[in-house]
Amino acid sequence: MKLDILAFGAHPDDIELGCGGTILKHIDAGYSVGIVDLTRGELGTRGDKNIRAEETKKSNEVLKISVRENMNLKDGFFENNEQNKIKAVKLIRKYKPSIVLTNAPSDRHPDHGRASSLTTDACFLSGLEKIDTGQEKWRPNSIYHYIQFNNIEPDFVVDITEFFERKIESIKCYSSQFYDPKSKESETRISSKDFFESITYRAKDMGRLTNCEYAEGFISHQLNSVNLLTDLNKKKS
Repeated sequence: MKLDILAFGAHPDDIELGCGGTILKHIDAGYSVGIVDLTRGELGTRGDKNIRAEETKKSNEVLKISVRENMNLKDGFFENNEQNKIKAVKLIRKYKPSIVLTNAPSDRHPDHGRASSLTTDACFLSGLEKIDTGQEKWRPNSIYHYIQFNNIEPDFVVDITEFFERKIESIKCYSSQFYDPKSKESETRISSKDFFESITYRAKDMGRLTNCEYAEGFISHQLNSVNLLTDLNKKKS
């Protein structure tokens, strides 16, 4: 199966939080999208890996993605080493994406930065014919990093206004991780009552700055080009 977009995330729910609206928008437009989770999020304070697996299945139904795989790396302790790079190379060659989305290059959770480096390294290595995985070599055209916990100035944003509510629906599938007044588990940064307000605020603020209601921001791994200046032109109210 060849995919248009393959999104990598260190943990289940990284994709939904960081670029769920963008994925929904591209699937709605007819593009094929897959997700690769590096770990099962087993070190999360709330829930466990089995609960997270069931929550992921629910989110998949909301997103309507083509495929989702898990690399089964060790949450909190995986390394950007040869073994793990080869695992990622095999997935890139398997799905041959034109675009790869991956974690923020630097973030509050150290797994995010490591996942970002691992993924970008694997995208390059996947194009080297002397790395033999029994597959055809493949290198994606573009890599984009979605913005996560830390406030990072994006290189561009995607208008997700039409898909924002479904993005929130996909995030809420991970109910063990977020606000639940009945939960007896320890509180975390993302289980606070106002966490969803912060998601909405960020999307609204990026939208406010770019003349739409809600948006998601991305950092480009490479220098991008446009055919005409009018490709960048957007009517301002």
